[in-house]
Amino acid sequence: MLSQFLARNKPRPLTTIISTLSFLLFIGAVRPLDAQTGTPAADDPYLARAKRILSQTPLIDGHNDLPWRIREDSVARGNVDAYDLRRRTPGHTDLDRLKKGMVGAQFWSVYTPGEYRDSGYARVQLEQIDIARRFIAKYPDRLALALSADDIRRDFRQGKIGSLLGLEGGHAIENSLGALRAYYDLGVRYMTLTHNVTLDWADAALDSAKHRGLTPFGDSVVREMNRLGMLVDLSHVSPGTMSAALNVSQAPVIFSHSGARALVDVPRNVPDSILRRVTTNGGIVMVPFVTGFVSPAVLLYDQSTRPVMKDLQAKFGNDTAAITREVKQWWAAHPEPRATLSQVADQIEYVRKVAGVDHVGIGSDFDGITEVVQGLEDVSTFPALFAELARRGWSDADLRKLAGENLLRVFAQAEAVAARLKKSSAATPQSMR
Repeated sequence: MLSQFLARNKPRPLTTIISTLSFLLFIGAVRPLDAQTGTPAADDPYLARAKRILSQTPLIDGHNDLPWRIREDSVARGNVDAYDLRRRTPGHTDLDRLKKGMVGAQFWSVYTPGEYRDSGYARVQLEQIDIARRFIAKYPDRLALALSADDIRRDFRQGKIGSLLGLEGGHAIENSLGALRAYYDLGVRYMTLTHNVTLDWADAALDSAKHRGLTPFGDSVVREMNRLGMLVDLSHVSPGTMSAALNVSQAPVIFSHSGARALVDVPRNVPDSILRRVTTNGGIVMVPFVTGFVSPAVLLYDQSTRPVMKDLQAKFGNDTAAITREVKQWWAAHPEPRATLSQVADQIEYVRKVAGVDHVGIGSDFDGITEVVQGLEDVSTFPALFAELARRGWSDADLRKLAGENLLRVFAQAEAVAARLKKSSAATPQSMR
């Protein structure tokens, strides 16, 4: 599956994929980004209305992988000075496009791959946090580190993008609640319980289920996150883990970048049964711009490529030049369908229908995806999505909730739960035994 695999997986070191089918998918990661299309006309009254709303309410995006993009950039190699956000970058994100997109606050994903187990998750995780904090500090007139809901509101009033850190994958705590607390102290304000690999204490959506959700230590992780005021992110986890975390959490949960499984049946999307529980919990599902998660046609295309890619690997083995040539020829003869802005709007409307308008948000996954949605090609395009929803009859009040009011409510409620728990409970033991 080309685009679906790439969309849900950050680029990986070549040594981890060259001998497997994943290498073929790696080739897809070097396909050029699509040119921007589908932008609404400048005089579109719905676009004007969307921009007015976003000038008054912070647009809070739940997931952007810029820190990983900076680390993996062939020139910058993790050097924030060499990846100048004041200029047009090769990815989806820079300061001018953030301004055009009217982004009010951003959760920057400080992602660490599971493949780095041997070199130590904590070392790479700390480096990713360092990259994020350094580029936030580099542009103090445009970005500001945000640690609370009030910080987001303050930064928005000052014309700055409140910048928050989201830790993508509980493998980074290495089974240590002490590490979890240390990450919180460094500014992490949500943690995705798993990435794509099942942990010693939590099942992932894209791996085998070993625990039927969470182990007792997994329960302790959720409780400690509640006590800290760190948002529990259930993107990437299995339905069993979703359900178990909802059973344990006293605070609203988030899905930082997940869609509705009823519309596109992939494991990374959220079943209706969980969407309904999010309503009861008070949480939020932040819809992504991942093509294989929002478009049934892209999903079918992804599925159709699987036997083709396996045949190529069987035919050419490790002859990467031949594989590259054949893949390019196959792509030319079988162009991939495009996911559309309208399909992202469909996802948002479905989450609103099942979970309620108070429980939906946006989690783009920009700079973590390789294939982009037509009309949502980079961070400059957010107003077009709000214009489409306005065209579909969304009220100003509901668009404000989608933009940021829902996330601000969830964040403030998590902070209130933490304040209560800190009065009545101590930190739990440090490590999984």
